[in-house]
Amino acid sequence: MKVFVIGATGGVGRRLVRELVHRGDDVGGLHRRPEQATDLRDMGADSFNADLAAMAEDDLASMIAGTDVLVFSAGAGGGSTEMTTSIDGQGVSKAIAAAQAAGVRRFILVSVFPEAWRERPRSEGFEHYLAVKKQADVELAASELDWVILRPAELADGVGSGTVSLSQALIHTTVSRDNVAATLAELVHRPELSRVVLELSDGPSRIPEAIQALDGQRRGSIQEKPA
Repeated sequence: MKVFVIGATGGVGRRLVRELVHRGDDVGGLHRRPEQATDLRDMGADSFNADLAAMAEDDLASMIAGTDVLVFSAGAGGGSTEMTTSIDGQGVSKAIAAAQAAGVRRFILVSVFPEAWRERPRSEGFEHYLAVKKQADVELAASELDWVILRPAELADGVGSGTVSLSQALIHTTVSRDNVAATLAELVHRPELSRVVLELSDGPSRIPEAIQALDGQRRGSIQEKPA
């Protein structure tokens, strides 16, 4: 399968690239700094050096042409409100338009819990971040693409357990970046899960089993609807 990762050198993106290559996928990754190309090539991925904020929609469409699944895991990483708007907001808009122009149907977006960090003192920058991420979710959900929105809990480092909780609604706790990447890689290969918003945290279920159970619940719900 041909997969393109926007944000391929980030904390989640790098792990995702490695996981997809290990599965035998043909992986391309967008990165901003030229020196990051070596890391991606060393992992067995094709590198595409460009600034998402500055590049034209047509250029991105050319890069992703022929892609089976586009994964957007880029983020401003706590930068200015302008960068958050440019990457987490306008960057998603640009990627949606590029996917439509290039004929890429499946789009997986890494988002955020709407209630993330509600127990902490609020800041204008973080509130702006949540608002921008929500708007990106809304825009993707309104598109005609075959989309999945994955909302990880608070990201943590360390070796992932390979076990998670995955549902349409969870309590916001924590999740390892390893587990986020592994869940994304599994979703790439599970096209039956489509047009759904999922929340993710560390939990008791192995990732393939968590996705299988969720798919079973959705199928059962569809079958139970009256004619």
